[in-house]
Amino acid sequence: QVQLVESGGGLVQAGDSLRLSCVVSGLTFSRYGVGWFRQAPGRERDVVAAISRSGDWTYYADSVRGRFTISRDDAKKTVHLQMNRLTPEDTALYYCAARPGEPLLDRRAYPHWGLGTQVTVSS
Repeated sequence: QVQLVESGGGLVQAGDSLRLSCVVSGLTFSRYGVGWFRQAPGRERDVVAAISRSGDWTYYADSVRGRFTISRDDAKKTVHLQMNRLTPEDTALYYCAARPGEPLLDRRAYPHWGLGTQVTVSS
């Protein structure tokens, strides 16, 4: 049984930082690419960041590049998203997702999802 469990969300002020974590179980972690997605009310669920199986390749949406960092720890089967200099536009429900092979940018390519963790940034 594949499970992805996100944690680390919360309510913060603009300019603050959060570190999200996604613990993965039930699969061979090193064979899966992982992405972080977010969805705000009335908005589409869009990719925020993604990381390759080896951890050597990463992708960031333009809106977060330079502020967010994605990483993975194969020993702990965990993916992190370090979020710095947060703004109210970052407010959303954040999901991690995994797929066999290398990551893609389309949410429809991911068969495994967590339930999400809420990030709220006040001004």
